[in-house]
Amino acid sequence: MRVVVAPDKFKGSLTAAQVAERVAAGLARAVPGVEVVQVPVADGGDGTLEAALAAGYRRVPVRAEGPTGEPVDTAFAERGGLAVVELADVSGLGRLPGGRLAARTASSYGTGQLIRAALDAGCRRIVLGIGGSASTDGGAGLVQALGGRVLDARGEELGRGGASLAAAASLDLAGLHPALGQAELVVASDVDNPLLGPRGAAAVYGPQKGASPADVAELDAALGRWAAAVQRATGIDAAGTPGAGAAGGVGFAALAVLGARLQPGIDLVLDLVGFREALPGARLVICGEGSLDAQTLHGKAPAGVAAAARAAGIPAVAVAGRSLLTQAELEPAGILAAYPLSDLEPDPARSMAEAGPLLERLAARVAHDWLTDKAKEMTSR
Repeated sequence: MRVVVAPDKFKGSLTAAQVAERVAAGLARAVPGVEVVQVPVADGGDGTLEAALAAGYRRVPVRAEGPTGEPVDTAFAERGGLAVVELADVSGLGRLPGGRLAARTASSYGTGQLIRAALDAGCRRIVLGIGGSASTDGGAGLVQALGGRVLDARGEELGRGGASLAAAASLDLAGLHPALGQAELVVASDVDNPLLGPRGAAAVYGPQKGASPADVAELDAALGRWAAAVQRATGIDAAGTPGAGAAGGVGFAALAVLGARLQPGIDLVLDLVGFREALPGARLVICGEGSLDAQTLHGKAPAGVAAAARAAGIPAVAVAGRSLLTQAELEPAGILAAYPLSDLEPDPARSMAEAGPLLERLAARVAHDWLTDKAKEMTSR
């Protein structure tokens, strides 16, 4: 009997790998001899690097700039010339000193440094997960780290952060890293926002990064200046492209300056970690994340895992910290049942603190319902 366990993280409690380990332990205790294949996943945001490492990629340490300039120790994952870069691990909200938001000044520069390090190491295919950004700089910092120069009207180079782009007049790409011409860059992103306007990077995501209404207006105007400079330098008008507004506009810079293509995050990660190769012979797939809610149904990891399992003809169920979805809402996504920790511990604080042991108990319930004679009766109806 074979089960594939492919959860995302339980944010604030357990990493995806820890969730998988706890579920596997509970299944093994309930059904001795069961074969459990653990495939931790992510949706392209935080946890993407860890998912690649759990799948056997090599960790390559890098020291880079955090979102507000402080040095951070980060890494990319590498295997066979393919590098996995996670923006959140270097330029993300979790890297802000003391958690202090810096909507106007935070930069994606460190992400560019990670890409540069991967190129210098000989990687020629780069997968960039861009969820969880702390900045709204249109990816200008990323371009600067890769050798581009963002200049004002006097020809002087601009500093970091989205607000500085209000003075952007031109973009000099003469010093862009030469290996970019031979590299393939794929960006894992699930948003379709453009760079500018009421659905743009500043308006939609700026407030989450600490931007006031005045800041949003300032940043949107600055991004407009940046987009115009990029178009003059490249001949590419990508500001209105779906996904250009991802990660504070990093999607825009990746598309217009680096020639990247966008791909749904969970699909890309499933390919990276070999999820589909783990499916043949499996009787059940267990997905999951901290909160099953409306966002789950729109490109999040559990929905992607369940869709791939359904395509292979394998039933999928989910474990979660909590579930805000009805069974009628879950089933079209391919999730046949949800097992939330809240069923065992209704107090959220205690549930998060005791997530590991609770998951092992939940796994026993899953085993009873899906891996026993009762399960045979249920699936034969």
